[in-house]
Amino acid sequence: MATQQFETQLSIKQIDATDGVTTSNKDSVSKQIQTADLTSTKIVLATINAKYIHASLGLRYLYANLQELQSCCEIKEFVIQTRPIDIVEQILASKPTIVGFGVYIWNIVETTNVVSLLKVVAPEIKIVLGGPEVSYESEQQAIVQSADFVLTGEADLSFYQLCKDIINRTEPQQKVLKSKPVELKDLALPYEYYSDEDLKNRLLYVEASRGCPFKCEFCLSSLDTASNPFELELFLEQMEILYQRGARNFKFIDRTFNLNIKTTMQIMQFFLDKMSDELFLHFEVVPDHLPRKLKELLTQFPEGSLQFEVGIQTFNPEVQTNISRKQNNPKSKENLMWLKDNTHAHIHADLIFGLPGETFETFRDSFNELYECRPHEIQLGILKRLKGSPIIRHTEGFDLRFNPLPPFNILSTDRVDFATMQLVNRFARYWDMIGNSGRFKHSLALILSDNPFDEFLAITNWLFEKTGQTHQINLKRLYELVSQAVEALFPHKHQGVIELLALDFAASKLKGYFENLALYNTQQAAAVTQPKLMQRQQRHLQ
Repeated sequence: MATQQFETQLSIKQIDATDGVTTSNKDSVSKQIQTADLTSTKIVLATINAKYIHASLGLRYLYANLQELQSCCEIKEFVIQTRPIDIVEQILASKPTIVGFGVYIWNIVETTNVVSLLKVVAPEIKIVLGGPEVSYESEQQAIVQSADFVLTGEADLSFYQLCKDIINRTEPQQKVLKSKPVELKDLALPYEYYSDEDLKNRLLYVEASRGCPFKCEFCLSSLDTASNPFELELFLEQMEILYQRGARNFKFIDRTFNLNIKTTMQIMQFFLDKMSDELFLHFEVVPDHLPRKLKELLTQFPEGSLQFEVGIQTFNPEVQTNISRKQNNPKSKENLMWLKDNTHAHIHADLIFGLPGETFETFRDSFNELYECRPHEIQLGILKRLKGSPIIRHTEGFDLRFNPLPPFNILSTDRVDFATMQLVNRFARYWDMIGNSGRFKHSLALILSDNPFDEFLAITNWLFEKTGQTHQINLKRLYELVSQAVEALFPHKHQGVIELLALDFAASKLKGYFENLALYNTQQAAAVTQPKLMQRQQRHLQ
């Protein structure tokens, strides 16, 4: 394979406007920027990530395809917890003339606040928006009202052209601009712009293909016409370079990674040949498509090296028809159980509550069926109305009522009232804390030994009645609460559960002794805590 030179301390690469330009095409580059004074131009590409560990692949694609404008561009990534006013301060420190924001469902509120502040403090800056959250229903959004331009669709190439137009003062009159379809062969790949810090501390998002052939209506990928692969040899060359630089954590964002088995096998073999204790791969897979040759390859991956995200969403055939989802349910279950029994892959399976036609009872059945397949995690999602997704066509027929505020989650349907929707929201939150966390891997099977959904629902109701909380429960306190809930609800299991909870507690490495926990409802906390206000006043007196 071809090799590529790289710097050991690589950050976002700054190149001269003529770097890599031959004599024959220097004139064309000169014409491109003949009216642009790049020394007075600064472009900032920015987004707000959910967590620091996430690195924006989208911004790096934009940067990779900026051609001669790379020399005056930098990437700035922030996290949700950062105050908008502090984000604005850091952006303005670069003295930008153009700021491009990647906008998603998880950062729309924060990005709207940042854009609003920027337009007050520095109205002369041209603000360009892109990303799935502003690509549809654009005109009705407050953030669009504040911005100068919106690029809808895949903006990998159109952002460059818009920046050139702004710099040359030939910018378009309309605010919302539709990006032309992108041919993957025309894209410069972004992987060299992951910095050494990214490689060491963050998830690296990569894609071997774009698009999805399936039409599941809750998903924006349903708008794609096909799944299109990148040129495989070039892609693997880029993965080789990342690996040689020290990358060991790869998250593939392909919607259907195992669609083309021949390609899948080549990519998996590429990484298997490089297997080490540190290498970790994440894939989204179609659950009913695991042919024998792929299964044989998967069995060779060691423990801790693979994670599969498996979209089940529902086992209800009527609901699957409503949302145009094609899925062989028996084959999906068979493959999930095969993966659990024959590979070391960590299996993360998804269910969605609130789909058109789904009832509380049919969702319970789907949960129980999926639980029997024994995935390591069952991610319980609540249906969200992603702008542009076809799910909206069912609004009247199934009386779908969505939250008007982000994350635009379903509030009720003709089959599920608001109170039940809230109940399942709490169920999902507690399930994430207890079922998915791995903190109860010894005790959970006994706790849910008879009817998993109903038993965990009883625990959900008990926990919420006891605490009124679904967040910020201390882990020691959570062990106590689970023990007390089992004692109150399933007393015949309690002693057995306590023995297994002791193993869970030991595995957690928490300080203290398990025997000192309040494992029984009769134990009462003796300490009375001073109100915080009183504590503060006492410190001044002291």
